[in-house]
Amino acid sequence: MASNFNRRKQMERINGNITAEEVRVVHEERGSLGVMSLRAALDIAESEGIDLVEIAPTAIPPVCKLIDYGKHRFEIQKRDKEARKKQKTVKLKEIKLRPKISGHDYNFKMNHVRDFLEDGDKVKITVMFRGREMSHIDIGREIINKVMEDLKEESIIEKPAKLEGRNLTMVLSPSKQKKVKTTEANDNKEPTGE
Repeated sequence: MASNFNRRKQMERINGNITAEEVRVVHEERGSLGVMSLRAALDIAESEGIDLVEIAPTAIPPVCKLIDYGKHRFEIQKRDKEARKKQKTVKLKEIKLRPKISGHDYNFKMNHVRDFLEDGDKVKITVMFRGREMSHIDIGREIINKVMEDLKEESIIEKPAKLEGRNLTMVLSPSKQKKVKTTEANDNKEPTGE
């Protein structure tokens, strides 16, 4: 979290740490003040009680901005925090099934899959074979086909069913239609006037 900010903080030079002899100065409120000596820019910063911050060190001459550095740092932290809030990390959840799964267990696991898909997570469906069950892979394919049929409204097949060792796996991701339907339903709700 803070490493991004600390890296940026180390790159920015302020006041006496600026090494260039001439700098292009930009004032926070008055705009560009032009190219001047570092000493003159520091004098302006000191007279206004603000900081001279090097914002473009690779430019010729380097660009410096006259701002309140504490406030500037706070704004950057706030912006980074907002960006992290808006990020949605997609997780891969796994549901394991067996070829001899009972109807109740199957329905129970499908409810979990639906919950994961509604939360925006991807789901890996795994049918595990043990011992002699390997000779009946067709039963596992029937289960995978049933899952695809039951979840065709809520999901998209991201990775089709594939036999990997003793497991038959398939990856589902949430369908875009489901997300659109839920946002439309929320928009159509009338506010209660209590």
